[in-house]
Amino acid sequence: MTRIRLLAAVAAFAMPVAAVAVGPVLMHRDPGCPCCEKWAQQVKAQFGRAVRVVDDANRPAFMKARGVPADLASCHTAIIDGMTFEGHVPIADMKRALATHPKGVTGLAVAGMPMGSPGMEMPGMKTQPYDVVAFGPGGRKVFAHH
Repeated sequence: MTRIRLLAAVAAFAMPVAAVAVGPVLMHRDPGCPCCEKWAQQVKAQFGRAVRVVDDANRPAFMKARGVPADLASCHTAIIDGMTFEGHVPIADMKRALATHPKGVTGLAVAGMPMGSPGMEMPGMKTQPYDVVAFGPGGRKVFAHH
């Protein structure tokens, strides 16, 4: 193969890859939840992607389908690059999980709505400590403590 033909073949394979756009973040939330909007704005700013918000009156079924343990429930469930993020998971923890793809982990969760977690910042309110829990076929483990 000549050098020109080789370069043309490489360019042909590279173009479709470069043309693939990263999809939006999908977030199912309890209908009308305002803290979910604040979290989605932070995700949009940090990931540079659109966030598609779905008001979902049957979110527990969506959570179950995504493998989110019921005791780790919060007010929204997001899908980013195939991973599931339940609740007010900090963006840095999401980015770390997406970059490292821990074995046996399909998602991260912050149970409830801890004060001071992303989207739950309230001036004058004391930040509550909380854990980010990794879950999946490999079981559960604390991924981060805040």
